[in-house]
Amino acid sequence: MSGTDSRVSAVIFTRPKRGGDRSNPTTQYSALLRTVRDAGLLSRRRGFYIGMFIILVVVLSAVGVGFVLLGDSWFQLILAGILGLVFTQFAFLGHEASHRQVFTSGKANDVAARVIANLIVGISYSWWMTKHSRHHANPNIFGKDPDIARDFVSFTETDAAKARGPYAWVTRRQGYLFFPLLAFEGVNLHLHGFRTVFGPGKVDKRWLEALMLVARFGAYLAVLFLLLPPGLAFAFLGVQLAVFGIYMGASFAPNHKGMPILARDANVDFLRRQVLTSRNVRGGRLMDLFMGGLNHQVEHHLFPNMPRPHLKQAQLITKAYCAEKGIAYTEATLIESYGIVIRYLNRVGLSAGADPFDCPAASALGR
Repeated sequence: MSGTDSRVSAVIFTRPKRGGDRSNPTTQYSALLRTVRDAGLLSRRRGFYIGMFIILVVVLSAVGVGFVLLGDSWFQLILAGILGLVFTQFAFLGHEASHRQVFTSGKANDVAARVIANLIVGISYSWWMTKHSRHHANPNIFGKDPDIARDFVSFTETDAAKARGPYAWVTRRQGYLFFPLLAFEGVNLHLHGFRTVFGPGKVDKRWLEALMLVARFGAYLAVLFLLLPPGLAFAFLGVQLAVFGIYMGASFAPNHKGMPILARDANVDFLRRQVLTSRNVRGGRLMDLFMGGLNHQVEHHLFPNMPRPHLKQAQLITKAYCAEKGIAYTEATLIESYGIVIRYLNRVGLSAGADPFDCPAASALGR
């Protein structure tokens, strides 16, 4: 699959046959990890992340100054869009700190990630860590990966077949509606944060996160509605949330959607589990900046604590290694990956209204 991934795959793998070059999968991954480590690619790049943080703080401050100077003007909506982009870039930094990519100290990474997520972006760090850790351990594994669990969008035929009524109508067209629906993803992420910190489940440092979230939204909304007329304040908030949601979704969606889905009990080793379910997005430094390093999704899953600046070099090593071992390595351009996601979701959505017990995916799971 090196080259354009033109397939729209929803294949659910069952246990692979033993034999071939899979007799020592642990050794295979260990050899790749050792090569990457010996190349120094797991060493931290604190200077890069400190620089990125300073740049984002400067841009955020400039938006604040512009906001005050513009006052009651519909040009504020331009700043709202920029603010949505800045919050997403901060979210990338929080994501990387949560993976221990920034500091050698786990505590320092936790503090940085928690502050960025809760106080700047407005997302619960505890909620994100729980969800994202499960995803990394079980990428595209049916029933285990929360990123393909049924939500407003269905990612498997089994889930799509459960849709009824108006929901089934939407599900059948969910590919075309996916990106417009991402305009509401920002609101969804914020709501998950509040539901987590004020919900019944166990939350690490619950009241600290609750205080951060309340302070963040309280200050943000106070500034908006004290300095702008209500109509313009609501418009500013709507544009900012829409840009944030679309940018977040557009950055994470190409990574796994439309890639093979593994059965819950599939016997697939770590190396293949991470590579076969991930898709890289081609591009240079601008793509690295735009997607916060998520365009190197294969390498990010294989080496989750690798700093963003090292992912490109790790890709060269990993791609050659996969070719040597006969492991399919998938890449696509950003536009191609979006097309794959849309076609995949539409194909899955056609199962809406069908009998779930007749669904091919469900049949595959039963084998």
